Formats: sequence, structure tokens, C-alpha cells
Amino acid sequence: MRKKDCLIYVMGLLYVAAGINHFVHPDFYIKMIPFLPEPKLLNNLSGIFEIVLGAGVIFMSTRRASAYGLIALLITVFPANVYMALNWQLWGESPLPLIIRLPFQPLLIWWAWQYTGKPREMQQ
Repeated sequence: MRKKDCLIYVMGLLYVAAGINHFVHPDFYIKMIPFLPEPKLLNNLSGIFEIVLGAGVIFMSTRRASAYGLIALLITVFPANVYMALNWQLWGESPLPLIIRLPFQPLLIWWAWQYTGKPREMQQ
């Protein structure tokens, strides 16, 4: 099994776990989005999308659409990550980890992009 094939399972499981975390620790996420209406609903939707899209990248038949969905999700939640970094006091920790994680967003987008090719292209 190629490294790229193994990494898709890691990616999928990470997003499923992150999505589940939206329901286990909702308050953590809800205070990231106070500037939008219905933060609780948005948290739940985000968690559902992470679970569905994370599971979707594991299967070849849904991989491409799910990878595009993850890219869209990562772009959509980026403002909340910026808000979190700028308002680091709300999380009671140093701003450094919250700031350092911002450049990882493009890396996560790039990782998902690796799986947006047509199934035949991804097998080569």
C-alpha cells in the first residue's frame, strides 16, 4: 500500500474524530463563532460535515467529492480560527499555539487537494 493510500485513512479518521468532538465539547467550538447567528446550529452542522466528509474520503466512490467538501469546509471555518487566535484569552491559554496553527490551514487544504483527482488519476 502506498503512503498516499495510507494517509487518506489518517485524514478521514482525523476529520471524523474532530467532528465527534464538536458534540463532545460543543462549548469550545460555540465560543469560536459568536459573530454569526445560531452558533450552536453552526457547530452541529460543522461537526456533521466533518464526520460525513471524513468518512467520505475513505471510500473511492465518494473520495473526490468529499475532498472538495473538506477544502470548502476548511476555507469556511478559517475566520473562526482567526477569531480564536485574536481572542486567545477566551480559551485561557497562550496565543502562540493558536497563532501557529493558522498556517497549517493551507497545508490541510493541500492535503485534501491531493485526493481531488479522478479515481483513475489517484491510482497511478
